[in-house]
Amino acid sequence: MSARLGVVMDPIAAIRPEKDTTLALLLEASRRGWSLEYIELGDLRLRDGFAEAECRPLTVRDDPQQWFALGAARTLPLGGLDVILMRKDPPVDLEFITATWILEQAEGSGALVVNRARSLRDANEKLAATWFPQCAPPNLVTSSPAALLEFLGAHEKVVLKPLDAMGGRSVFLLAEGDPNVNVIIEEVTRRGTRHVMAQRFLSGVIEGGDKRILLIDGEPVPQAITRVPAAGGVRANI
Repeated sequence: MSARLGVVMDPIAAIRPEKDTTLALLLEASRRGWSLEYIELGDLRLRDGFAEAECRPLTVRDDPQQWFALGAARTLPLGGLDVILMRKDPPVDLEFITATWILEQAEGSGALVVNRARSLRDANEKLAATWFPQCAPPNLVTSSPAALLEFLGAHEKVVLKPLDAMGGRSVFLLAEGDPNVNVIIEEVTRRGTRHVMAQRFLSGVIEGGDKRILLIDGEPVPQAITRVPAAGGVRANI
């Protein structure tokens, strides 16, 4: 009997198939004969304490022009799926957190959720770096504009980023003496009401990029993905 895999993701019609990791995972599952169910965040539900969703059968192809096809939607209990891939991109807002609560109920009903719902809540993509201060540049997480200005004064150049985004969104390089510093800090912190992360700028990123290292069962894959900023920029994102 083939496994049944559900995938919670952003609209599949809007992905870039040549670089999308979720599609690569689905192609491999399809190659193994697994049946696929497509779910968007708004399709998730709790009914009398049990997780369910409006699911659509999904067929995927390694074709940059026609990479997917969807069948008719019907309501399925999520506990009846063998595996659920939680692949919804940030922002990590209340809808994202609500989805993890629903998926946690699916875990309790027998589905394997990857990554685990609780881990997605606990391991913020930005804050997780603070667990390893010996491997990270000096950093500060705060909502205080005054504290950010003091941090900038100590390090001269810093990168400022929100905690709930991805893909280089609202990431700024601040340099001491730049006349736009105050307004950037005001906007990113929403005038001191939202926590952000500041890190000392590492100039090596411009020439060498940054490296994304993938782990499988705790072991690093021999190759790494090097992401190099575009000409004139400092954001090293795919």
